[in-house]
Amino acid sequence: VLVIYTGGTIGMLCDGEKGLVPVKNKLKETLLHNPLTHDAKFAKLHLSQQYKDGLFVLPWIEGKSRILYEIYEYEELLDSSNMSFDNWRQIAIDIYRNYNSYDGFVVLHGTDTMAYTASALSFMLENLGKTVIVTGSQIPIFQVISDGRDNFISSLILAGHYNIPEVAVFFNHKLFRGNRVTKTSADNFSAFDSHNMIPLATVGVAIEVNEGIILRPDAIAKFQVSTTLNPNVAILRLFPNISLDVIRTFFSHPIEGVVIQSYGAGNMPSNRHSFFALLAEASARGVIIVNCTQCLRGSVHCLYETSKLFVEAGVLSGHDMTAEAALTKMSYVLGKADWSLQMKKQAMMKSIRGELTQPPDPERAYNSLLESISHFLNLSHPTEVQNLQSALSHVLLSSAVLHNDLNRIVKLCDSGINIHAVNSDNRSLLHIAVGVSHIDIIKFLLLKGLSIHTKDSYGQTALTEAIRHERQEVVHILVENGANLDLNTLGDFLTRCAANGHLKRLQLFEIAGADLNTPNKSGRTALHEACLHKKTKIIKYLLAKGVKKMCPDLLGITPQDIAIKLQDADILRLMAVGNSKG
Repeated sequence: VLVIYTGGTIGMLCDGEKGLVPVKNKLKETLLHNPLTHDAKFAKLHLSQQYKDGLFVLPWIEGKSRILYEIYEYEELLDSSNMSFDNWRQIAIDIYRNYNSYDGFVVLHGTDTMAYTASALSFMLENLGKTVIVTGSQIPIFQVISDGRDNFISSLILAGHYNIPEVAVFFNHKLFRGNRVTKTSADNFSAFDSHNMIPLATVGVAIEVNEGIILRPDAIAKFQVSTTLNPNVAILRLFPNISLDVIRTFFSHPIEGVVIQSYGAGNMPSNRHSFFALLAEASARGVIIVNCTQCLRGSVHCLYETSKLFVEAGVLSGHDMTAEAALTKMSYVLGKADWSLQMKKQAMMKSIRGELTQPPDPERAYNSLLESISHFLNLSHPTEVQNLQSALSHVLLSSAVLHNDLNRIVKLCDSGINIHAVNSDNRSLLHIAVGVSHIDIIKFLLLKGLSIHTKDSYGQTALTEAIRHERQEVVHILVENGANLDLNTLGDFLTRCAANGHLKRLQLFEIAGADLNTPNKSGRTALHEACLHKKTKIIKYLLAKGVKKMCPDLLGITPQDIAIKLQDADILRLMAVGNSKG
């Protein structure tokens, strides 16, 4: 997990004159010496030769893999009140640059503008396939009483162990969708709430994830970042007797988008005809106006005369969007230069990242089947029912995948089945479909949002599964969809392929973007192993690809040394005429 430390109360110390201020490197130093945030003994025994200095490791959690994390501390640590669009762009770009090297991301941030940042990132990070969690604290992590430790550790666990491909906010045991939260308390540990949506996950004695509401990618496309945000947006909160001059200011040049926070279900005084005329004029010249309620709960509805006048003036319904989500979404949408005005308006009225509530799906047949079996087995606890649902879903869908029956899979999905279920080895349907190379099913599953980053219990992703089964067409599809190789295990894969003479697999690793010089934990490369095991076809291929002949392993032995030691004529000839790179 990569931790991006932007600033905020969580890492501040008290200065006698200035109050709480951020201090460079203090957070890293504190975490390094706290046994709850860093297992120094494990790191010394197991990480010293594999990973660079500065990597932290959480203590072991029963039944889980170890979580390793690195902290990237910004040069200028900010109080979140000073956050700007440029800072949002920087965070998004840093996630993009490190996307292929980490399984998840945690952003440490101040609480004052956290809801704005989380909302903005949710729109800027397009086709997101990994977990991004924004968190912080009300009290610095250095103090005896602090919410910072729990928020930080829980965020690391969720980002490392769970595939929740959204931008989320974690606070006080709850993981919220990032664009649905609002800061509701200035001094309570329950500082954030999502009034119109239940949490994505809750951390208690057990971690309960609401799988059914998690958004997943719905397009075959790589992860990308949209950094073009239009700053010409504003929020206008109505209040009794607000003057027309004040309102007119909000719609003056260069404003291109306004979020109106209206009364109740989307109302404003119906006797202010000049106000509606001003709105209609602004809308006619291309200003996008969105109506959101001032209430924390509920949505905008066109039930009253006053709200219907908004519609007649060209004002769009913001449904149950928060002001933070509506503003950042508007900035993102207005930044899409290749979208027409009509496309931008349509985008503002529909959910593109789960920021507003869509009409519920009708009750479907699979739910009835699940209820019947649960009743037969006397299961009533939600966790028991969820486990049954996952097991049933995977069995039914796996059978359809193995029989290449796409129609049955579609019908099962339409019935309400959980297509994201995994088996006891954490293997998803995508793992299974890749293994049997059923292309149409693979594409369907990708469109349904199955994660290309999910690892089974043996560390295999869909991409490494495709390479293991030597499915070249599948490798191309997965790479086009943003699949990437785990750099921490790549060297082991390459050296095993070379030692066993698996030329096709090496070729597929290269197609997937592998550096064929990547060493394993012993410092040995594929060429070391190919020479040692006399795999001449592998040697010839690697040399043709420009791999290094003179790179030493941990014992100082190079591939050239092995060739000389073995005195194999064919290997010596290949090494002599091969490339001369060191």
